[in-house]
Amino acid sequence: MDTHRTTPAILLGALLVSGCMMATTASAQDTSHTSTGGKLLLTGGVSQIEGAAGGGLTPWAVIGGYGTNDQIGGNAFYTRVQLPDYHLDDAGAMIGLYNRVEFSVAQQRFNTEKVGGLLGLGNGFTFKQTVVGVKVRLFGDAVLEQDSWVPQVSIGAQHKKNDQGAVVKFVGAKSDQGTDYYISATKLFLSQSLLANATVRFTKANQIGILGFGGDKHNGYQAEFEGSVAYLLSRKVAIGAEYRQKPNNLSIAKEDDWYDAFVAWAPTKHVSLTLAYADLGNIVIKDKQRGVYASFQVGF
Repeated sequence: MDTHRTTPAILLGALLVSGCMMATTASAQDTSHTSTGGKLLLTGGVSQIEGAAGGGLTPWAVIGGYGTNDQIGGNAFYTRVQLPDYHLDDAGAMIGLYNRVEFSVAQQRFNTEKVGGLLGLGNGFTFKQTVVGVKVRLFGDAVLEQDSWVPQVSIGAQHKKNDQGAVVKFVGAKSDQGTDYYISATKLFLSQSLLANATVRFTKANQIGILGFGGDKHNGYQAEFEGSVAYLLSRKVAIGAEYRQKPNNLSIAKEDDWYDAFVAWAPTKHVSLTLAYADLGNIVIKDKQRGVYASFQVGF
C-alpha cells in the first residue's frame, strides 16, 4: 500500500472524527447557553491554506471558531487544490480562546505528479510541510463594533518546516524552514453585508515554503500584501475574491502572485464548505496553474 496516499487519508479521518466530537460537544453546551458558538455565521472565516482563520489564501484578523470573549471555539479542516500539473492536500485544526488568541496546525502535501519525473525526482514526488501558527487580537471587534470605523487588528506568526531539505537547497533555497510574520486588519460592514481584510506578511518563503525559504536572488524578509473582500448573499452564503503577493527569491523558479474567487456556504455553525477558482500562475517549470480549490470544515 502507498503510504504517501494513506497518510493524508488517515489524517483527514482523524480530523473529521475530532471535528464531529467538537461539534457534538458544542451542541450539548449550546443547550445551557454557556461556553461556545456566540458569533454570527461565517464571521469567523474559514480555514486558510496555512491553517489560520481567514479566507482560503490569506489570514484575517478574526479569531477562528465561533467563540466570543468568554467562549472557546475551534475547527478542523481538509482542503484540496487541483491544478493542471500539480495537486495539494492540506489538513489541520485550530482553536480560538476567548476571541483573543488562536493556535493552529496544518500539514500540506504538494504532489508534483508528472512534473516530478521531468525534474528527475520521480512521478508523484511529494513535498510535505508542517505549519504551526499563532494569532493574537490586538484591538477592535469586526462584528460588534459596528459604530466604529476602527477595524479588528491582529498579529500572527506561522512557523513552517519542509521535509525535503536537500531538494529545496539544491534548487537554491537557503533553508528548509522559516517563520512568516503578519499583521491583519478586518472590518465587517453588517448593514452593507460586506467584509474587507488587508494583511501584510513578512516572509522569506518560496511558494509558501513548498520550495524552502530564501534564495540566491533574495534571502531577507520582504513585506508582501494580501487582501480579501467578501459579500454576504445571505446568513449562510458568502462570495468574494482574494489576492496574495509572493516574493521572488529563486532564479530557477519564477514566482507569481496568487488570486482566487470563492463561494463559502455554512449550513450550520458546525459545517462549512468553500469552493474557489484559484490562479496560482507559474510553479517551477509549469505556467498557468489555474484550478479548483475545495475545502471542508467542521467545528464550533
